[in-house]
Amino acid sequence: MNALKITIAALAASAAFAGAAVARDNIQIKGSSTVLPYASIVAEAFGENFDFPTPVVEGGGSGAGRKALCEGVGENTIDIANSSSRIKQSDIDTCKANGVNEIQEVRIGYDGIVFASDINGPSFAFTPADWHKALAAKVVVDGKLVDNPYKKWNEINSDFADQDILAFVPGTKHGTREVFDEKVIVAGCEEDGTLEALKAENNGDEKAAEKACMQLRTDGVSVDIDGDYTETLARIDANKNGIGVFGLSFYENNTDKLQVATMSGVTPSTETIASGEYPVSRPLYFYVKNAHLDVIPGLQEYVEFFVSDDMAGPNGPLAAYGLVSDPELAKTQEAVKNRTPMGPLN
Repeated sequence: MNALKITIAALAASAAFAGAAVARDNIQIKGSSTVLPYASIVAEAFGENFDFPTPVVEGGGSGAGRKALCEGVGENTIDIANSSSRIKQSDIDTCKANGVNEIQEVRIGYDGIVFASDINGPSFAFTPADWHKALAAKVVVDGKLVDNPYKKWNEINSDFADQDILAFVPGTKHGTREVFDEKVIVAGCEEDGTLEALKAENNGDEKAAEKACMQLRTDGVSVDIDGDYTETLARIDANKNGIGVFGLSFYENNTDKLQVATMSGVTPSTETIASGEYPVSRPLYFYVKNAHLDVIPGLQEYVEFFVSDDMAGPNGPLAAYGLVSDPELAKTQEAVKNRTPMGPLN
């Protein structure tokens, strides 16, 4: 029998699990609504192909998943957090404060954020500036910073339909919202000149101006959706004027109900996201609690299986569902095999 090499992390994990006669035997995963369908596909395939129970995968949003990951070590805490935005240093600090000292960052591929509406409604060709002018609390009109006066899309752009502005956007606990704020709202704020006006109002403080850019109107025109994309779809079904913010893969699996807008002249697709041409795309991640790897049965095997060529490669089931395969997947596979923990972000 080979000598066992027990790492300090494994010993710490064993101590955390010592209160239970037997650690739980199923992997617990929580987080991003965008990553949820991919993780569910992998979990089902894992349960069918390995001698381990099917992992339990829940949504709740990227922020909620990262918060749960950082609650501590032990069988009452989750093993993996799915996230459609990158972890923050504040999350890492919280993890360390609670004894979660090693986290693996696993990038699974890329996805786009798309703007879709009822399939029988008018079509749209948006820019980030259009969305900022439509949803921002403050906009520049005739050279002055004023409360947003716009009610119709054709007031934003005369080429748009005479249709009430109504947008369903991910709530603030979702990683998609972080990317939407940064790549659409702040980018649009800069495009339409509002950022400069807000900088002047904040004595040249660019961070304060960007924060002000992201303040959305509260008059019912911009509606936060705290649930997943199915809730956004249901809202559009009930409000045909509504335009929703979705992940590309969700849209591609609902093209019988939705039509997608272009952004800055580019139609979102796996090809335009892979090439970098489509401007509103982002990497998708999950984060692994390394202390659980030698304690929760099948956890290391699940992580390696998720990023295998068979699952996450360009010809795998995740790509078939809409994930844009990571061209650097081999690097991720090597890091996962070596259980490489991430370092600080700053």
